[in-house]
Amino acid sequence: ASSFSISIPTLSLSPPKAMVAMFINKTMVLSPIVTAILGLCLVLAGADLQRFEHPAKPDGSLSVMVIGDWGRRGSHNQSEVAFQMGIIGGKLDIDFIISTGDNFYDNGLTGINDPAFDESFSKIYTAPSLQKQWYTVLGNHDYRGDALAQLSPILTKRDSRWLCLRSYIVHAEIAEIFFVDTTPFQDKYFTELEDHTYDWRGILPREEYLSNLLKDVDLALRESTAKWKIVVGHHTIRSAGQHGDTTKLVTLLLPILQANNVDLYVNGHDHCLEHISSHDSPLQFLTSGGGSKAWRGGVNWWNPKEMKFYYDGQGFMTMQITQADVDIKFYDIIGNVLHKWTATKPLYSPM
Repeated sequence: ASSFSISIPTLSLSPPKAMVAMFINKTMVLSPIVTAILGLCLVLAGADLQRFEHPAKPDGSLSVMVIGDWGRRGSHNQSEVAFQMGIIGGKLDIDFIISTGDNFYDNGLTGINDPAFDESFSKIYTAPSLQKQWYTVLGNHDYRGDALAQLSPILTKRDSRWLCLRSYIVHAEIAEIFFVDTTPFQDKYFTELEDHTYDWRGILPREEYLSNLLKDVDLALRESTAKWKIVVGHHTIRSAGQHGDTTKLVTLLLPILQANNVDLYVNGHDHCLEHISSHDSPLQFLTSGGGSKAWRGGVNWWNPKEMKFYYDGQGFMTMQITQADVDIKFYDIIGNVLHKWTATKPLYSPM
């Protein structure tokens, strides 16, 4: 079936990469066993959200690309999407790439030496414009394998672009991006055990993990003075796609985002491109889950006052951010702009 869409008008070496490189250089003198233990301790520690600094362009602007639900060794048009990402990334001079999760299908990585890392990532996103920092989160499919493998600094040794943590913050001067581990919020992954096995190391006890995470996210958002606040998670909060809303995120995370004046919530999980607005706040819900296999049809029609755009095909999203505005664009597999949207803010806050 053909795809359809609706659109209603209305770093040079970045500090994060340097940090990772510094960590690697320090640990390389240790034995592999000690290095693995240290990495595991960092992964399992229930500390505050780690923060990475990423510089904006000299003029203060940022250009960011967002892709989700992609890792299929080039199949299901993953390679074709990657090709267009390279073209658009060059035109926009992107600063970094965000992955909204489900990085490796169907069942994550088997370990740090899994060839799928190269076959689905390093050998696919080869364009010069995509040789930037990738900030990634885990999706539910990633948790079906060795979740700790994707969090390991050993993968950063294999490809210096790779950075994946459960939850963390990227401070990019005019914008702060808060990455949230959303998979543990889904009840069915813990109750429907006959379907799949999940790697919950570092997550249990679950309620304590979620409580601490929500407190950390709330505190970080309250303390943020960034002009633009963007939250990234794998799972949907609002979506007209196959998965629809994620009930627990609506109940537990959404009020925190609204209370802290978050501008954008960016996710994957539904294999589509989508933009839904809020009726009660400026918060926008943006889905970029078209990195490879897409789902034709299956849209659950939304309130037309809130549904700005839905496309059931493959593609990706970009965000161009300045002090005054943020421009969102969705692209299809041949580089057409399917939907664009702009939000503006005054250059200076009123006294």
